[in-house]
Amino acid sequence: MKDLVFVAGWGFDSRVWQPVAERLAGDFRISYELDAAPEGAIVCGWSLGALRVLRESATAERLVLVAATPRFVKAPDWTDAQAPELLDGFSAAVIADPQAALRRFAALMNQGDAQAREITRQLNGLLRERIPDSATLATGLAALRDTDLRKSAALVRQPTLLIHGEHDPLMPPAAAQWLADHMPDARLEVFAGTAHAPFLSQPDRFAQRVREFAG
Repeated sequence: MKDLVFVAGWGFDSRVWQPVAERLAGDFRISYELDAAPEGAIVCGWSLGALRVLRESATAERLVLVAATPRFVKAPDWTDAQAPELLDGFSAAVIADPQAALRRFAALMNQGDAQAREITRQLNGLLRERIPDSATLATGLAALRDTDLRKSAALVRQPTLLIHGEHDPLMPPAAAQWLADHMPDARLEVFAGTAHAPFLSQPDRFAQRVREFAG
């Protein structure tokens, strides 16, 4: 049985993976700590977690990158991204009211998803139970602001499956296509009718794609 490591995105912890982890528990040994990932594991990162996986998973056997981009903020030579003001707004909101900021984020990231209402309800349930501390949230926003992996993407040699929502309002699908074009062994699958969390919108399809990719 292969090891499968899930890495969550900004504002959420391992509980966000529960719907797909339940579907894959019979196929993999599942864990959630990237720093302790067994050598040869399949590592799956979502959003900010996908950036971490791109940067830190040299010993992984295969990568699954969900809602991935090499650079979150715009630059003169990178337009498939967000304006810095979006992060500035969330940084201020996290200081003022972290719970409200994360609820706003949950609503924003599901815009355009056919299952938006249900996914937002699920995520708000997680947020009511527990949220990261303000320092952790601020660190994550700083990473989104400062990380640029466009040069290093070409050095990632592992087979990589990119899964992206057709209507992702945060990470433009063109950014994932850029990764597919520049990583030596990557392919992109776009989930129609989904936004920033395709693994929550279509968990059965997501789990099946991971099984197939794991071989």
